This record gives sequence, structure tokens and C-alpha cells, in this order.
Amino acid sequence: MKEQLEQIKAKALADLAAAADMSALDAVRVRVLGKKGELTAVLKQMGKLSAEERPVMGQMANAVRAKLEDALEKRRTALDAAALESKLEAEAVDVTIPGKPVEMGHQHPMNRVLQEVKEIFIGMGYQIVDGPEIEEAAYNFTKLNIEEGHPSRDRSDTFYFDDDDSVLLRTQTSPMQIRVMEQQKPPIRMLAPGRVFRKDEADATHSPMFHQIEGLVVDEGITMGDLKGALETLIKRLYGEDAVVRFRPHHFPFTEPSCEVDMQCFKCHGTGETAGQVCSTCHGEGWIELLGAGMVHPKVLEGCGIDPKKYSGFAFGIGLERMAMGRLRINDLRLIFDNDVRFLSQF
Repeated sequence: MKEQLEQIKAKALADLAAAADMSALDAVRVRVLGKKGELTAVLKQMGKLSAEERPVMGQMANAVRAKLEDALEKRRTALDAAALESKLEAEAVDVTIPGKPVEMGHQHPMNRVLQEVKEIFIGMGYQIVDGPEIEEAAYNFTKLNIEEGHPSRDRSDTFYFDDDDSVLLRTQTSPMQIRVMEQQKPPIRMLAPGRVFRKDEADATHSPMFHQIEGLVVDEGITMGDLKGALETLIKRLYGEDAVVRFRPHHFPFTEPSCEVDMQCFKCHGTGETAGQVCSTCHGEGWIELLGAGMVHPKVLEGCGIDPKKYSGFAFGIGLERMAMGRLRINDLRLIFDNDVRFLSQF
């Protein structure tokens, strides 16, 4: 039995020293020190020894176990240290290597044009206001002198929330005219940018969701000449002094007289054709409609508690996306909403 214990110890010590990883080390432990291991098998034979030999063999067996457990722990510590060292080498970071450059973003082209428009009107004394996108029909239509039965109130054009058509996604930022005039007395100079929603099919110049900038001025002695001057200032500042603009008569329920303002198409330069084909940007018209405007209707002023005999005013509604298209030479409105980085990085 003594020779067996010596053989087990010698072989186990050699195997522990040769163990290359934790898996091999654990295999030696189970083979020698496990419940069915070699050392346990020897100890089970102690009953065959005489009373004088048992204490001696028991002491020797315990010494062998202690020796092997000590060697096992030392080898485990050495393997842990080697594994940590290997991991540190594999994950080492050279702090002297230049880091990856951080790519800075920039304003979306539409927001860039919006900021330019705001700065132009702030420079002319306007204040910027904001309002709800979920609007009451009373503010979106009725108080703007748009009566029941008007085409713009049809369900085919407007997103309603209820059966009685009293709550909707606003179709224009014009309701801010009413909200400001109800809360503030003249003089008023305000600009209301924001998202609006209409049931339009998406094409090169239309989208069911787009942005509008509503402007309003109310004071004593305001005329159509003031409106024309403000809009020409805006367009010349945005597109340059050589921008070609036209004003043409139109009708809006909330302004009288009314007009629409167009800019010559920047793609076909007013010809209506590009490369022998109908221009996809202006649909062959040669002009791009930018905004509608006019003198605030006396009924609208009166409904907000403002005396139309003393005060007059003008209002306009600008399509921001169309302004951006002309300002940045974008020929398809859908590109603004696609969020293609290849497109956005050009601006």
C-alpha cells in the first residue's frame, strides 16, 4: 500500500505540473482525489491492514492528499495568472495610437432654411410663436372665415379624429393667427412655423406631412404694399437679388384681397422642360408656388375683437419644404424626408 501511495503521488504531481489548462487540471483532480479516485480506492483497503499498520498508512495517505491538494492549488493559481496575462496582452490598448476622428453632424437642410427664414423675420421685428398640431376645427377653419362646405374641410383633404369633424390634425399653421389675436392686441408681428397635415399624394412637390410658416402683421395703416415688401425682402435674402418672383391674384377665405407668390423654377428656369422632357419639379409650369398671402379679412379681425376700421393687417403661409428646395436646389421634395445620409451630407 505504501508503494501504491508513492506511485499515485509521483504520477499525480507530474500530471499536475504538466496540466496546460483548467480542464486538464480538473481531470487530474477527479482521477486522483475524486470520490471514485485512485487515492480513495487505496483508502478503502485500509480495513485489510492490521491494527498496527492502519495509523501509519492513514497518516501517510493524509500526507499524500495534503501534498496533492497543495500542488493542485499552486498549479491553479499559476494557470489563472497565465490566463490573465494572456488576456491583458490580447486586449492591450496602445494609448499613443491616434483615436478615430469623431464625425460631426450638421443641421438638416430643411432646418437650416427654417433658421434663415426666422432670422430674416426676427430682423424685421417678428416674434416666433408655436401652437398645437392637434387642432379644433373652430380655429383651423371657422374662425378663419372658412365656412362649412368649403373643399378644404372635406374628409378627402383632412385628417379628422372624430365623427363630427371637430378635432383634426391641423392643415395649416394659420390657426395661430387667431390664437395670437385673441390673446394679444395690436401691434402684432408674429411668425408661426410648424408641421401640418393634408391628404396629399407624395410626389416631387407634395407630401401628406410638411412644414408651413405662417406670418401675421396687424397694426394701423398696414397695406398690400407692406405685404409685398416683406415677402420680396424674404425671397431676395434667401435666393439672391436676381430671384424671379411673381404675384398673382387668388382667393382665400381669411384674406381679402389675396394673392399667390411664385418663384421661377430653378431647374428648368421657367421653360417647363428639362432635356426635352416635362420638368419633374414644376410639372411643366415653369414656376413653383411658394406661398399664399393677402390682407386679413375684416371678419377675421372682428371675430378676434380687433376693430377692422382702425386696424388692418396682412398674413401669409409659406411651404418650408418648397423654400428649401429652391434655396438648396433640391429637385424632389421626397429626398428631404428619406433621411439618406448620402443626400444629407451634401449640405
